[in-house]
Amino acid sequence: MSAMNKRSSGFTAIELVIAILFLVAAGTLFLIQKQNIQAINRDAQRKTAINAMYYNLKEVYFPANQSYPRTIDASKLKAIDPELFKDPGGKAVGDQASDYRYEPTGCNGDACSGYTLRTSLEREADYIKES
Repeated sequence: MSAMNKRSSGFTAIELVIAILFLVAAGTLFLIQKQNIQAINRDAQRKTAINAMYYNLKEVYFPANQSYPRTIDASKLKAIDPELFKDPGGKAVGDQASDYRYEPTGCNGDACSGYTLRTSLEREADYIKES
């Protein structure tokens, strides 16, 4: 049998390089999609928290006090989970670096006539709820 007619049963270097490139590309796409999904989930967390604060202020706090507070936290809005006052990074409403901002308006002492709740989203424009 001559050397020309002998076939090996392994992969050629080109086939291995193509397979490795394919796996690297698939891995890269997976990581990008994973990051996108995580960002979408964090944005959904932020929206849920802002909505919970908004409805608690509107349906619970305002009817009982006929005004809105100058600041919000778990002691003032007792009807919602205290963890909702922390953004996905663990910063609470009112902290300088927090994604959540409560901006009272028309305040006279601790009683305010309105407010804006706002959060910065990763995949969309700011999410805003106003009184």
